[in-house]
Amino acid sequence: MTSSKLSIQDTLPLPNCTHKIPRLGFGLYLSPPAVSTESCLSALRSGYRHIDSAQYYQNEAEMGAAVRASGIPHSEVFLCTKVLSPGGGPEKTYQKLLDSVKKIGGETEGSQAEDVAYVDLFLIHSPHAGAKARKEMWQGLERLYEEGRAKAIGVSNFGVGAIEEMREWAKVFPPMVNQIELHPWCQQRTIVDYCNKNAIVIEAYAPIVRNQKAHDQTLVKISEKLGRSTAQVLIRYSLQKGWVSLPKSDTPSRITANADVYGFELSGEDMQELDALDQGEDGSIVEAVKN
Repeated sequence: MTSSKLSIQDTLPLPNCTHKIPRLGFGLYLSPPAVSTESCLSALRSGYRHIDSAQYYQNEAEMGAAVRASGIPHSEVFLCTKVLSPGGGPEKTYQKLLDSVKKIGGETEGSQAEDVAYVDLFLIHSPHAGAKARKEMWQGLERLYEEGRAKAIGVSNFGVGAIEEMREWAKVFPPMVNQIELHPWCQQRTIVDYCNKNAIVIEAYAPIVRNQKAHDQTLVKISEKLGRSTAQVLIRYSLQKGWVSLPKSDTPSRITANADVYGFELSGEDMQELDALDQGEDGSIVEAVKN
């Protein structure tokens, strides 16, 4: 796909399954529960069809409620969540995962088969809980996947070593997605190259660097030349890199603006200038993976 043909309807195929992931997602990182539902509704009205939550964010239920309130069927919206730590044994971990699925889907006791909740993507949020915990969480996710409760499963913040470790025991391998911090100042080229070679879809969180680089001279020069905001340039950059981009905002006007990234294109020179800003691990504002 050439960058000039990008559109908000674009999806990427997920490996080893029939599901597809929208290229533009809406992040809910630390979006307070009291405003999450309205933020999700703003995003859906602006054309987003992919929302990214997590158990840690404490807004899974609000994400699901927003989709139901929107009148858009779940089959047309891609919902992701994540698990940070196991539940204290394989069965408890599975129940912890299932609880999130039911919370997001609004499933009630005695639901009929057609009303059974599911999520489109469920990730292990971080590798930091340790090898035993990673295995327990992944095996719980594999069970959800087998049951159709998760259409796809993957990881977040995983480096090469943590993914390769799974090869020994995982039934579903490689993970379908790796969600990592990615933007011009933190390009994580080792893990990106590994994911590309292994057909793992790459999701970029913090693509607008939480607005911390809005005054960077190179970025400002490009944004002024194109007549676009610095955030729009950064989201467009991540899309042209071939990543799934996950900008986050709770301001309705910014939510809308962050989806308006299809009426312009970054030139090869623009992309090279932004690529040259890479600072490796030092450019990270959240977490660079350990390979």
